[in-house]
Amino acid sequence: MPPYKSVKFLIEGGNATPGPPIAPALGPLGVRLDRVVAEINKKSMEFKGLKVPVEVIVDLETKDFEIKVGTPPTSALILKELGADKGSGEAKKKFIGSITMEQVLRIAKIKRPQSLSRTFKGTVLEVLGTCVSMGVLVDGKDPKEVVKAVKSGEFDEILKEVE
Repeated sequence: MPPYKSVKFLIEGGNATPGPPIAPALGPLGVRLDRVVAEINKKSMEFKGLKVPVEVIVDLETKDFEIKVGTPPTSALILKELGADKGSGEAKKKFIGSITMEQVLRIAKIKRPQSLSRTFKGTVLEVLGTCVSMGVLVDGKDPKEVVKAVKSGEFDEILKEVE
């Protein structure tokens, strides 16, 4: 089995450059940085403007590489939907805006592959929990109310359609 080296970065989607942090980490491994950067940008384009985790796995003998692009943190996806820069400093008292349940479902679909939940409903609850901690309303309501509604089955039909 050939030796491999794995290097991880946090890069703005679709905007990687052959400079730091990529060049210092991959340059000594002998891979073509222009090819690596082009592949990272291609694979991360859907997250343009957001920081995404990227892993580059290099075969040290052949200099071939594989790129794995993760998804941005849930909080970053929520902020993008809101068009905000940061969450509320006082999440229980001060709300920074409101997103729709449709936006929550869209974020949950993006996060589903990395979710620890066994169900899509669980992933939706994870996203709503992030809304709670960030001070973000859902359809103009406190996200805790929406969590109760999801748990009670109010959204089961919608969740089945989206899943």
